[in-house]
Amino acid sequence: MKALFAWVENNIDKLLPKSPLATAMNYLLSNRDGLTCYLKDGHYDISNNTAENSIRPFTVGRKNWLFSSSPKGVKASAIVYSLLETAKANDLDPERYLKYLFEKLLNTANFKDAETLDQYLPWATKPHEKCKE
Repeated sequence: MKALFAWVENNIDKLLPKSPLATAMNYLLSNRDGLTCYLKDGHYDISNNTAENSIRPFTVGRKNWLFSSSPKGVKASAIVYSLLETAKANDLDPERYLKYLFEKLLNTANFKDAETLDQYLPWATKPHEKCKE
């Protein structure tokens, strides 16, 4: 990567500033940190395909929500989509996770208490014990 950036820096002045290649080189240089961050930590993905794939249901849902009968229904659908995608991202089986939530939250008195709800979020310990794929 160092050689690539050095080559670009040495050759960019040889091009017309508005040419497509110069535009691409300027993009590369101005986004160096973002384009090379995956080199700093082996856990980083090279691409953002995982993020893009996780929002695909929202794109499909957006078309479906056009025909929802109420804003509350749209909000509820968005919350469920978000919760299920977050469960998948945390390696939980979405069906088992929903079943777990329905069983546990049925007997939960205070739905508005953040501390109570935190223990049921996909990254919490309890769901991982019960719903791991």
